[in-house]
Amino acid sequence: MIRVLIADDSLLIRVVLRDLLARDPGIQIVAEVGDGRAAVAQTARLKPDLVIMDVMMPEMDGIEAVAEIMATVPTPILMLSANTDPTDSRSAFSAIRLGALDVMAKPVGMTNEAFVHMGDLLIARVRSLSRIRVMHHFRSQRRSAAPLPLPVAPGGLRRILAIGASTGGPKSVMQLLKELPASLPAAVLIVQHIADGFAAGFAEWLDREVPLTVALAREGELLQPGRVLVAPNGAHLTVNGGSRVTLRQTPPLHNCRPAADALFQSLADANLGGEAVGVILTGMGTDGAAGLQSLHRQGAFTIAQDEATCAVFGMPKAAIDRGAVDQVLPLADIAGAVRPLFAA
Repeated sequence: MIRVLIADDSLLIRVVLRDLLARDPGIQIVAEVGDGRAAVAQTARLKPDLVIMDVMMPEMDGIEAVAEIMATVPTPILMLSANTDPTDSRSAFSAIRLGALDVMAKPVGMTNEAFVHMGDLLIARVRSLSRIRVMHHFRSQRRSAAPLPLPVAPGGLRRILAIGASTGGPKSVMQLLKELPASLPAAVLIVQHIADGFAAGFAEWLDREVPLTVALAREGELLQPGRVLVAPNGAHLTVNGGSRVTLRQTPPLHNCRPAADALFQSLADANLGGEAVGVILTGMGTDGAAGLQSLHRQGAFTIAQDEATCAVFGMPKAAIDRGAVDQVLPLADIAGAVRPLFAA
């Protein structure tokens, strides 16, 4: 039985969430609270498997509550945001920086079909996040005890850094990019599985948090050194032979669109493997493994986040098991391995 605590100041939203989660007999609502202070107290008392947390609440907002919970009784937290515009999603991503695992839109103003779909997504997210041990947020700064050998690029210097991530990824992506210089002589492409409507907010959040310039990818955009492009919701981020972005509405891969496999495979198809570095970070499932293998076979240098610092080791493990990875590293070591590959 998965034990869930709901924290939201709207009685209507609490009722809706309760009804959605009741569709799964393996999920139990252990408490409902209407403010952040009560969320902190009840989390400490009941020790739920997951907290579903509103951003804006009285007494103590969701951001402060996340900080308190992570400091006292680290617990998986799923943030809910009333709006998917960048202003609101910034607050949700501030909670992720403090330790929350993921963000979703609130189930309001939806058609019946969308409501059912939202319920399916919510249950799936609750089931996956509740299994995570959130101490990875504190382990993620662990570095290797011995100095790492510098990865040698068999094809010379690179100019494209492609990153794929899913569950637990927003914070991991941010930490990796924070350690890369603004003058990085490479274009950076990111596929992050994220709830509908939040890709733009994720890009804006990264742009504020890291030295590099970050934006949502646009059709036909030319790859530029020092510029980070984030895959938008609902489209595969790919690159053509002219090093331009192509946003594709082709079917989802692994139930994901955008998918890391689509990005990695497009670079291989465009014969850009020798100019690329592929990185696969924390995430559930196998997305990215096949595409990274194709990229690796073409001469790309490839890196996977290690199990100890992953929220979920699924995606990196799948790539490692395929033999698609040159180095397996703690999150805190990945930037140090990447930088020499792009040295001027």
